Amino acid sequence: MKAIIEYNSRKIQIDVSKPLDISIPIDTPKQNVNAWYIEDPKIAPEKIDDYEVSVANGAVVNFNTIHFNPHAHVTHTECVGHITEKVHSINKNLKHYFFVAEVVTIAPLHHNGDFLIGVKQLRTALRNKKRDAIVIRTLPNLEDKKSMQYSNTNPTYLSEKGAIYLREKGIKHLLIDLPSVDKEKDEGKLLAHNAFWNTAGEVRMDATITELIYVPNTVEDGEYLLNLMIAPFENDATPSKPMLYKIMK
Repeated sequence: MKAIIEYNSRKIQIDVSKPLDISIPIDTPKQNVNAWYIEDPKIAPEKIDDYEVSVANGAVVNFNTIHFNPHAHVTHTECVGHITEKVHSINKNLKHYFFVAEVVTIAPLHHNGDFLIGVKQLRTALRNKKRDAIVIRTLPNLEDKKSMQYSNTNPTYLSEKGAIYLREKGIKHLLIDLPSVDKEKDEGKLLAHNAFWNTAGEVRMDATITELIYVPNTVEDGEYLLNLMIAPFENDATPSKPMLYKIMK
């Protein structure tokens, strides 16, 4: 099922019957992805007066309560409110949901005992392309990213110079298959977050960072239409379901 979308002054054709889901769900029966030193998410029937509300227990509906943290347990999209004293809401600051995105695959550099995504790699990947969003897939790209226990593993991160480059390149939406764009233990500097959102200057309120995605190996590098769908939470971050559509012309 084809659709033509007018995006700025460009007409983009996509097949809406072939979405590419790059989100990681909360899936409690399996080992759920986890970061930031907290317990696993929980999905369980609510109890009312010690009665478990579930069809299996004789109720007419299932009535589950979900306990989770968006930063630790699921693909999530965040705004600058994640790192500011005033908690700005992603639900209020993300006002558009379709963007032209570039999917890039990057092999992290080894630097001073860390693995990072550097500015030279990003320049090589983007060259002179103008995109609103970038989707970064890091190597190795194994399916265990969907169940990785990231706490105390010092995962790959984005360099400050890389974040500045993306900001100056005009990238408004950064999506990455890691628990954070910053180093796990960085003394609270959050260099990449601050650089991307330009907290030292004119803050980019409409820019977002989406973390804990998974881009299957079947998805080729290149240009896509991104539908960045979020759950309506008035919070700095919310679970999200980014979908890619291959641009046909």
